[in-house]
Amino acid sequence: MKAVKGRMLFGGAHVPDNKSLAKNAPIEELPEPPEVKIAMSQSLGRPAVPCVNAGDTVLKGQLIARADGAVSSDVFASVSGEVTGVCELENECGNKDTFVCIRSDGTGKTQYLPPLENPSAEQIVERVKEAGIVGLGGAGFPTAVKLRPKTPVDTFIVNGAECEPYLTCDYRVMIERTDDVMRGARYIAKALGVENIIIGIERNKPDCIEAFEKYSDVKVVSLKKIYPMGGEKQLIYSATGRKIKLGQLPADVGVIVNNVATCLAVCEAVETGKPACEAILTVSGKSVKKPANVKVPVGTPISYIIEHCGGEAEAPKKAVLGGPMTGVAIKSYDNYVKKTTSGILLLSEKEAAAEEPTPCLNCGLCADHCPMHLMPMNTAFYSSAGDIDNAVKLGGVMYCIECGVCEYVCPAKRPLIQAIRNTKAAVRAKNKGGKQ
Repeated sequence: MKAVKGRMLFGGAHVPDNKSLAKNAPIEELPEPPEVKIAMSQSLGRPAVPCVNAGDTVLKGQLIARADGAVSSDVFASVSGEVTGVCELENECGNKDTFVCIRSDGTGKTQYLPPLENPSAEQIVERVKEAGIVGLGGAGFPTAVKLRPKTPVDTFIVNGAECEPYLTCDYRVMIERTDDVMRGARYIAKALGVENIIIGIERNKPDCIEAFEKYSDVKVVSLKKIYPMGGEKQLIYSATGRKIKLGQLPADVGVIVNNVATCLAVCEAVETGKPACEAILTVSGKSVKKPANVKVPVGTPISYIIEHCGGEAEAPKKAVLGGPMTGVAIKSYDNYVKKTTSGILLLSEKEAAAEEPTPCLNCGLCADHCPMHLMPMNTAFYSSAGDIDNAVKLGGVMYCIECGVCEYVCPAKRPLIQAIRNTKAAVRAKNKGGKQ
């Protein structure tokens, strides 16, 4: 089906994509690391609860931790071997998390779920839940919850925008696993009971657009290259014209959105029984010798991946897990891949934003470019003064998607995203305290 142009997007920014570094590197499956350390926090909700102990023998794909709540997700062994411990380690944000450590035995033996043939809608939803699949576009929201919307939906959108700079893992998935992505999309559409499937792809990926145009049951929408086109609300408007008001969810306008990597994971879970125990991610930046797109077991050490990509070309100014706009800067390589890890970036002095912030200029650029029509400068001002109520009320912070556009365009280089995240954390802590 011939691609159609998407609608224009309000706000956003034209950010250099720097995708040429890893774009032409096919997905490479790295050898298993000697040991993996798998975090129990693998989704947006509460951490999973370990169900294995030190000394246990496990197979790849075996359940090692059970979900704790509706928006938690099951966690699985990503290698076969011996559990060497269940311990507390520091995660990428500097907080303590529970990890299950497994020493690989090198056999690669698996314990997957049984494949499904011609599954019903309910069987697909249950399989997605059993496989511990979460949204692989960033937040890690459990996919099975999305597949049971509280309001009727008529459209399923596959998010192939990949607007985050440097990252090319979704691009490679769309090129190398096109048919698998489509089958996964059909399973999701069947689970939702919809026939209208749309895939949105930015125009800087013409070969991906062409690859999906050959399918008659999907509408391909070519999106303007602007950040954050991959945001759910922005993608839905550009692809369908439907506007999501503040406080609404995509399902409230009849739409569900999933990332292309999530579609691939659903396809594998249904057809092969493989649970979410691997991650496909991009290793890029000018401080790594060999930019690459790799597939690795969940829990693989970041240091191990960098080593297999040739190591550092030069000492990086900043190392980031995820993309440069929404990712997390890490203080060392002693971190481990999660289901949702989309990138490892080693950014050079010229690539990393390292300018010292100066006082706000009251220029309003952050508000002009905010794709959510918010007032980030108000959030930053009142947050710094300790006035959380006005930071929320006058900044609209709880509706922020944390895309990073405000900080990117700020000429004073104010730490706006830090202020936004601190404010959200303060609100959550206040609400939690109010319930006790």
